[in-house]
Formats: sequence, structure tokens, C-alpha cells
Amino acid sequence: MPKILLVNDDGVHSPGLLTLKREIQNLGEITVVAPKKEKSGIGKALSCNLVNVRKVSLADGSEAYAIDGTPADAYFIATHKILRGKPDLLVSGINLGPNLGIDDFFTSGTLGATIEAAIHKVPAIAVSYCMERPADLKNEFLKVDMAHLFLAAKIAKKTAEYILKNGMPPNVDIISINVPEKIVSLSFEANTLSYKGFIDLYVSRKGGYIISQWTLFDYPDDVKGTDIYTIKEGKISVTPIKLKFVHNVEGLKDLIYFLNSKFK
Repeated sequence: MPKILLVNDDGVHSPGLLTLKREIQNLGEITVVAPKKEKSGIGKALSCNLVNVRKVSLADGSEAYAIDGTPADAYFIATHKILRGKPDLLVSGINLGPNLGIDDFFTSGTLGATIEAAIHKVPAIAVSYCMERPADLKNEFLKVDMAHLFLAAKIAKKTAEYILKNGMPPNVDIISINVPEKIVSLSFEANTLSYKGFIDLYVSRKGGYIISQWTLFDYPDDVKGTDIYTIKEGKISVTPIKLKFVHNVEGLKDLIYFLNSKFK
């Protein structure tokens, strides 16, 4: 059976992770490795301090591994210490909040786990439920529309089935799926990341500033064909991501000539 690694950044006991696990558990051998507490906004960071790992029981009685590290740590610890080999697929989520645009690509712990997997040539899916209001992680079941969370899990399952059977699409390392809280149309749109950054997320608090919320309203409007536009239209966004930066070596020709002339 294929080995499927489940990770998230909302914490190992998040209903998003549990809903995802319940939906895809018949697709293969499932291993859950996730932060013991929320690690949102940590990106692909790796821990430089001691990372403790312990087995925990999820709400359905199944076993998971809780770490006090990051989602990217979870990939490494799962691969090298628990599975003793690469999984056939990594699925990250279901995140309780949006993961849209270039800022989230570099900031999201949900996407951070998929980036780490993709670097190591492991197919990766990120799944996010785009809540329009802040997620209260202590009272998630009171905040989340579970019907839509189940829908996000079913979409993740069908996507995972496709990838396990057919492999990743050409030139795609990560598939990022965002499901709107208010679905206008049960239709899927393939789109790019938005390259517009966040608006001002910080609000004043005594002694400084803090990000008090992280919702759909914190993203600027963008044009058709971008993930932000698709979600704000109430449709399901599917974004293919390739981990290959543009290196304009030719564009450095004059700079290299200048530096060489100064240091001869």
C-alpha cells in the first residue's frame, strides 16, 4: 500500500487534520506527524533546538506523532526517524484559514511542509479551508462549518487518488487547494498564485504590534486567473507550484565584469 504522510500547522488535535485523516485513511498506510501546538506563519523553518516526539491519541482513538517542532521538521522526522524512508505522498492540512498568494507561499507552515517534501521529490498537496473570520483554535468545532470541512477533505481524497494513480502533473511539485467558506459554485479553477502581498496585518498592542487575525479580508483583490480572485468569487482554487526559481545569470554579466575588474 502507498505510504501517505499527513502534516499540518494548526496542531495535531485540529479538526482539520482529523477530518482529513478520516477521509483518506483507506487510500494507503497513513502516518500522522504534526506539531503538538499551532505553528502557523512559520513557513519552512526548521528547529535548531531539541525536538521532542511523542505518540498521542487523536479524537477517533487512532495514533499520531506530536512534535514540538515545525511542519517542515515533521517531514524530516517522519521520513528519517519514523517511516525510515520517503512517503509516496504528503498531504498538509486541512488548514483552518486561507493559504493564498506569494506571501502565504513563504509564510504558511501548511505550505512549508509541502515545500520540504517537494525539495526531496515527494509529491505534495496542501489543503486549506478559507475561513472569512479568525479561527479560534480552542473552540474550532464551534467556528468551523463542518460540512465544508468534509467537502475539503473529499477534494483532498480525490486529488490524492489521482496523484497516487497518475503521478504529479508535468512540471508541478506542489498542488495547493483552497476551498472557500462561502461556496458560490462547486466548480474548480486552475490558477496561479497571486503576486500581491498582504495588506497591513499588524494592529497596536501595549508595547508593540501583533497580527490579531488572518482571514480572507486580509488579502488584496487581484485579477482573474489568480488564487485570490478565484476564492473571492466563491469557487475552489487549485494552484500548481513548481519549485524552480529564475536565475538570470546572463543579466549579471556587467556586474561580474565590474567585480572582476575591481579585484584583479
